[in-house]
Amino acid sequence: MKILLTGATGYIGKRLLPVLIEQGHEVVCCVRDKNRFPTDGVYKHPRVSLIEIDFLKDIQSSGSSVSSSFINDIDAAYYLIHSMSSNVKDFGSLEEKSANNFIKLVEPTSAKQIIYLGGIANEEKLSKHLASRKKLKRFFQQASFRLHQSRQE
Repeated sequence: MKILLTGATGYIGKRLLPVLIEQGHEVVCCVRDKNRFPTDGVYKHPRVSLIEIDFLKDIQSSGSSVSSSFINDIDAAYYLIHSMSSNVKDFGSLEEKSANNFIKLVEPTSAKQIIYLGGIANEEKLSKHLASRKKLKRFFQQASFRLHQSRQE
């Protein structure tokens, strides 16, 4: 299976990549800054490739020419991007922009699945961060449904 892994240099991405490689998957790591991507260990595995995309910058619906050749045949995409560490007060709007750009990138591919890591939200009153993650959960559920429908047509 060919997998797009966003947030590959983040906490979860660093731990997920070795597992995906161990399971025999081909992984396209998508990072905002390729200079932060390690060059040793599992990161130099032959089934690991790297593309640099900043999801806070607009992405055309058809995907960027650099990335589309790497990801047009992906089977699944992990969305491990978040703006929690940003000093901006309204990181929710940054998360929405990143999510929208991610969907624009994934829509023209052959991906059948989006895997999104949200947060546990059992309380009615949520922090701004968890409220934003919950909102993105609904966004990705709708996007996944659209992807599934378009793949069946």
